[in-house]
Amino acid sequence: MAEASATEAESPGQWDGADDAAIATRALTKRYRGGQLAVDGLDLTVPAGSVFGFLGPNGSGKTTTIRMLMGLIEPTSGTARVLGRPMPRAARTVLPQVGALIEGPALYGFLSGRDNLLRYDAADPAADPRTRRERVGAALDRVGLAAAAGKRAKAYSLGMKQRLALAAALLQPRRLLVLDEPTNGLDPQGMREIRALVRELASDGTTVFLSSHLLDEIEQVCTHAAVMAQGRLISQGAVADLAAGARGRLVVTTPDAGEAARVLKEQGAGDVVVAEDRVTAEPPDRDLADLNAALVAAGVRVRGFGVERASLEDVFVALTGEGFDVAG
Repeated sequence: MAEASATEAESPGQWDGADDAAIATRALTKRYRGGQLAVDGLDLTVPAGSVFGFLGPNGSGKTTTIRMLMGLIEPTSGTARVLGRPMPRAARTVLPQVGALIEGPALYGFLSGRDNLLRYDAADPAADPRTRRERVGAALDRVGLAAAAGKRAKAYSLGMKQRLALAAALLQPRRLLVLDEPTNGLDPQGMREIRALVRELASDGTTVFLSSHLLDEIEQVCTHAAVMAQGRLISQGAVADLAAGARGRLVVTTPDAGEAARVLKEQGAGDVVVAEDRVTAEPPDRDLADLNAALVAAGVRVRGFGVERASLEDVFVALTGEGFDVAG
């Protein structure tokens, strides 16, 4: 049987529960020539008004998914809706409401930052030319590039180019902002500024869909997240709920770290790591009070004992069984 086209009409009940979603996919699949399965049956729901983190290691299908959502490539099968409309069929209606930064900025190196934005704005048929310079100035100021607006883009650092591309996405009010690695190349201060900008946009009602390999960044700024691995969706939901579903790390503070590590291993703890006077481990499936008593009975001087809340990195490792590939 032939695979269903992504542009076929969907049945009325297919999108139940996703009517108010900014992005919703059902069985979305992309298989490249040669048989490579890049995205496999993706069912993704991005709540309107959320800051949604899209996580996955290199080759997990994140960028392919984004390119399908934006109508840049056709799905092999399955369906996708963006802002309630089917993609890619409704791209001309949807994309003017979407700001996007995908796979790095595309800039004219011989033009200044300001002139790049003026060209972007002039290419938008919905943009009012009478207020163009005002909009461009506001966008530059919003991303912290007002002082460098007159420099040629080829003289910009990678972080400055990221900022300029983000400014281009913000020239018009957007219902949805799609950002692929938006803090790439930024210094810590720049990363903080972009995180603050994302929060500001979300407070104004913009849905932000954020792909990143920086788990800490996702945890700080996102309300919801999804985890991809090998083209498949592993988990999705509110960030707080994802973290609550993973076991935290046992932390023991003691001057007898070596002996504590030995006892923990004997008691069934896993992944025991020693760092000076701090020992961390995956807690065994037993009463932690008994574990503490075993440490004390072995003569370990326990100065701190408890379980830290699971981080998003702990969630990722628990779900995928692998560390995070920062190549993203």
